[in-house]
Amino acid sequence: QVQLVESGGGSVRPGDSLRLACVGTDRGRPFNAYAIGWFRLAPGDERRFVAVIGGEDRNTLVGDAVRGRFTVSRDNSKRTVYLEMNNLQIEDTAVYYCAAHAHIPGQGLAIFSNEYSYWGQGTQVTVSS
Repeated sequence: QVQLVESGGGSVRPGDSLRLACVGTDRGRPFNAYAIGWFRLAPGDERRFVAVIGGEDRNTLVGDAVRGRFTVSRDNSKRTVYLEMNNLQIEDTAVYYCAAHAHIPGQGLAIFSNEYSYWGQGTQVTVSS
């Protein structure tokens, strides 16, 4: 069981960049036992997949809407997963959540929100001109 806290959101203009961080704490399991996904929720929309990174193998998947602009990475020594968001656009405006599911190296990565067991509180990203 892991507790997740996101940070790094803010208000930016189109074309700007932000780096979100997700820090995990778990007394019983190492951080690399979890894949960490990013989802976003815009008003009136459903929660949508953004990216995910494996626990130890660090394999990644990135959603179609952000591929080429967003990069997910992790530093397990810091128990932190990052979401680097470049060339932000208005349609990227949303609350961004990190989430965790138990992961064994080589196993598949989840892209559906109901496959994740643990969620952070979210951090707001607002892109406007």
